Amino acid sequence: MKKINLIPVLLLFVLASCSSVRVNADYDKKAEFGKYKTYAYLKSSIDKAEISDLDKKRILRSIDEEMSAKGFSKSENPDMLLSIFTKERERIDVYNNVGFGWGWNPYWGMNSSSVSRTPEGTLFIDIVDAKTKEMVWQGEGTGYLTKNTHKKDERTHQFVSKILEQYPPVIK
Repeated sequence: MKKINLIPVLLLFVLASCSSVRVNADYDKKAEFGKYKTYAYLKSSIDKAEISDLDKKRILRSIDEEMSAKGFSKSENPDMLLSIFTKERERIDVYNNVGFGWGWNPYWGMNSSSVSRTPEGTLFIDIVDAKTKEMVWQGEGTGYLTKNTHKKDERTHQFVSKILEQYPPVIK
């Protein structure tokens, strides 16, 4: 019988869960999404986002790439206005490890625990009808953040692309 080593498998699941972006979207069921072809950014909202200007540029570039891939274009006279909002918190996970065994060691039957702290962020992308000034769609993505400058572009693009996969909504 083959012996299966579960530690690499468990480690793979932990890493996969850390790398994913959890998304959710909500929308106005009466909005006519087919009429939206052009967009611009709601500058007042972008200015209020409490992140660095470099991170704002990363997010806006990623939004431009995704919207362009979906056939939308930027305009001075847009059909919709895009807005962003961000939140950050520290995610704390506590793992309890139970150690049982035979023999004479100080850890027999003792519990130990470890704590993992991970910065986690949430990005909201709001779409507002340019004429009525009413929000018609909101996408939200939550996942771990990286401080590694070389990986920030990739991670930001993951957030934006996962969120905008939900736009336009599939109306049933």
